[in-house]
Amino acid sequence: MIKMLRLDERLIHGQVAFAWTNSLGADCIFVINDDVADNKLRMTSLKLAAPGGVKFVAKSVDDAIELLNGNKTDKYKLFLIVDNTADALRLVKEVKDVNHVNLGNMKVKEGAQALTPSIAVTEADVENIREMLAAGAEVECRAVPTDKKIMVETLI
Repeated sequence: MIKMLRLDERLIHGQVAFAWTNSLGADCIFVINDDVADNKLRMTSLKLAAPGGVKFVAKSVDDAIELLNGNKTDKYKLFLIVDNTADALRLVKEVKDVNHVNLGNMKVKEGAQALTPSIAVTEADVENIREMLAAGAEVECRAVPTDKKIMVETLI
């Protein structure tokens, strides 16, 4: 069962590993990222950041979509993590059970405007977010589970 998809450029860190995983009752952190899937060192460091007792999986976007649309992940309470809106949009469109997206951390970069203190988006990000909304996904902004949920459509 997919508990939530979070977009966080840092992938796994304290907020993700402990606050979100505990709040969601997730027993598997599933990082979906082409670079991580191809980089053993990066995958190992992220695995070390995952809390004990929680399964860690990292797959490319294509492999993750195939896996999530099958039944091998059905026994897990999955916390999906991506680091960009394009990958999040693909998951919303191509995986039937991805219907809740949490925008957690998108750093300020050239051409980006701040929506919240921890989320800055480019025009391409805004277009991807609008497509997620049009596909029926709930898209919210929250750094940690105890923050007030802010629906992204009120900010863009």
